Amino acid sequence: MSTDIIHPVGSHPEWNESFYFNFYDRENEIFAFMRIGLKPNRNEKNVFCCFLLPDGSLVGMKDNEPMANSALKAKGLSFVKILPEKKWALNFNGYLARLGGPKPDPVKVSFSIGFECVNKVFNYRECVSGIKEQISQSVASEHLEQFGKVTGALSIGGSEYLVKGMGERDHSWGVRDWNAPKMWVWLTCQFSEEYALNVTKLVVPEGEVDAGFIHLKGRNVPLVKAEIQTEFAEAGPPKSLRMVLTDKEGGSHKVTAMAVRQAALPFQSEDGKRLSVLYEPLARYEYEGMVGYGVAEYLVKKF
Repeated sequence: MSTDIIHPVGSHPEWNESFYFNFYDRENEIFAFMRIGLKPNRNEKNVFCCFLLPDGSLVGMKDNEPMANSALKAKGLSFVKILPEKKWALNFNGYLARLGGPKPDPVKVSFSIGFECVNKVFNYRECVSGIKEQISQSVASEHLEQFGKVTGALSIGGSEYLVKGMGERDHSWGVRDWNAPKMWVWLTCQFSEEYALNVTKLVVPEGEVDAGFIHLKGRNVPLVKAEIQTEFAEAGPPKSLRMVLTDKEGGSHKVTAMAVRQAALPFQSEDGKRLSVLYEPLARYEYEGMVGYGVAEYLVKKF
């Protein structure tokens, strides 16, 4: 049975069904990340769609709208399933904002991009169970990952691009409280169609959960431990990291990464008493003499 479905809704107010995509076009030096989250118990669709451009600028949005239906469409952004667990179409037509200046400037953006999955869908249950599953319940414990190839057309502020690159897609469902964890780290990188990685480290009051996979020549090998040393910039975002990944077969993998460009999205609780910041930088990874690109996502609780 396909995993690319909308699941039965739980009773928790923060129950969420989330679809996320990112990709990096090396030739055009454009990094994109986007998400549509369905929150039926709050009658809400959450959406963000952002582009980190070669000049370091960020063009994007973070918004929500009432949930009239469960279609993966919000604020002009849409994700269309073409073939379950294999092909998706990502589309947008409207305005995003150029961020970082005195005030956001509207920018006309449109894209039509195909995402074709390369590896077999990976379920975090392949490396998380028992007590680790229990302590991750507040951060969408049902979690699927795939990496893939992207091709298509992109227009930003009158500049036209033919997009070609690689990226990651993420599908999760369950309770998603952005302010519940002390921190989470989510790292993805594609070195080629034969080598890629996906790493999650969740830090909650009850302990830590490591999950993910390393893709080795057509095989997803589950990870059981991720030792991560991170250097942070003064303003708070991750600057560089070193990690040793241990897989389920006993393999050990040393990986380094450095942030190339930075993006940050705030998530504040409804009562205003809790604030977390989602850092979503483009990162350059090195592993076994190979260079790849992907995201080095850090969700950090501020208060």
